[in-house]
Order: sequence, then structure tokens, then C-alpha cells
Amino acid sequence: MPESVHHVEHVMGTVFSFDIRSPRTPEITVALARAVAWLHRVDRVFSPYRDDSQISRLARGEIGLAGCDPDVADVLRRCDELERETGGAFSATAAGRLDPSGLVKGWAIERASAILHDAGARDHCVNGGGDIQLRGEAAPGEPWRIGLADPADPAALAAVVTGTDLAVATSGTAERGHHIIDPRTGRPATALASLTLVGRHLTEVDALATAAFVMGDGAREWASARPGVEAFAVAPDRTRWWTPGFERLALLPAAPGTSGAS
Repeated sequence: MPESVHHVEHVMGTVFSFDIRSPRTPEITVALARAVAWLHRVDRVFSPYRDDSQISRLARGEIGLAGCDPDVADVLRRCDELERETGGAFSATAAGRLDPSGLVKGWAIERASAILHDAGARDHCVNGGGDIQLRGEAAPGEPWRIGLADPADPAALAAVVTGTDLAVATSGTAERGHHIIDPRTGRPATALASLTLVGRHLTEVDALATAAFVMGDGAREWASARPGVEAFAVAPDRTRWWTPGFERLALLPAAPGTSGAS
């Protein structure tokens, strides 16, 4: 069996893992180093927790957009677009300060995945704190399998997503409690325990997962009408719902109150 490549990197306040199932080549080795360097560059530019990052300096008024990396303007423009698309459920200023992290991590992971893919790593998984970009297959003829943790019991799985060329992102309370702020009220969103979105591109999927979590029960109708994404949610009482297309992507263990979207 060809040698696979595994790498773990601590950056952006979380753990990133690279699982490359394509045969190792010099090009892939170089691309992995480039992808890791890219994540550290994103942290230096966008981290709201670093006083010297461009985002922190921009928020303090020390520099303008013209003095920032061109990626900053692109990211903030996309944040503004998503705020309009979600009726304000997503915002780069949800906590009262400039913080586009809700978009940046998924965007950074998707770009890292593209670096690998372009170098010949057709089959790989990039996982950043549970937000995942998948390309190709886990093995010849075998899809990737991603377990979704039960927010009430981290040792159990609420569902398993299977497929190829997928992006998977989950927002929830399991690890950090009620930390996701509803930009429309300024208060933590509490209607759901977790919400997972599945699509193709993690830039979109990660940001929209945050917005959908904020929407609470309203996310069900919104996600069902949104092309290109499927949703799976767990409420605080452990009841679950999902969009119609989610069943094509997942294995769903039986649970009290389980129901599919109509």
C-alpha cells in the first residue's frame, strides 16, 4: 500500500491535521510545507488575538485597508455578502469588534487543501478544529467517513457523514458552551446544541454553519432552501432534524425525537 502522509500543526489557536492518502511524492512534501506556512501566514494577518495582526491594527484604526494584505479586503467583502445573505445571522463584528474568524478558518483550510490538490495530492483530508475539507477518496473505491459528535455525549456519534469531495463544518456548544453570539441581539445563541453543514467548499460551509446555528429552528427551512448545502442539527433536548438531502450523505443512528425535513 502506498505510503500516506500525516501531519499535525498547532496554529490559529487550534489543531490542524493533514491526512494525505495519495502516494508521497517530492511535490506533495513541498506542498504540505507550503500549506502549513499558509496557515501561519493567515494567523499573522487575521488573528484578532494578536496585537500585531493586520486585523487588530485595522480594528484600532492604525492602518486602513490599503495598508493591509489584499486578502483582507477580499475576506471582509465576503463577510459583508454573507451578512446580507443570512439576514444578519453572520457578521464579522458579532461580538462588537472586528473578527472575521467565522469565515477565515474555513477559507484558510480550503486554500490549504487546494495547495495540496494542485501538487497531486488528489486524496486528502484537512481538518482544522473539526472543520474539514475532503478531496478524493479515503482509499480506492472507499469514501471518507466523518463522525459527528453527539453534543450531549462526546464519546458517542450523532451521525456519520460519508462521501468524496466534501466540506463539513459544525457549530455548537459541546466544547465551549454558549459562545456563539447572535449578531442581531448581541446575546448567545441557545436554541440548538449543534448544527452541521455539509457542502463542497469549506469557505462557505464553515461561515454558514455559524449563521445557521444562530438561526436556531429557523435554520431548518433556510438550509432546506439553500442550494449546495445540507444540514443536521441536534437540539438541547437531544431531538434531531436534518434536511432532505442529508440522508444521502450520512448514516443516522436512531435517537429519540429524530425527524427529517419535509
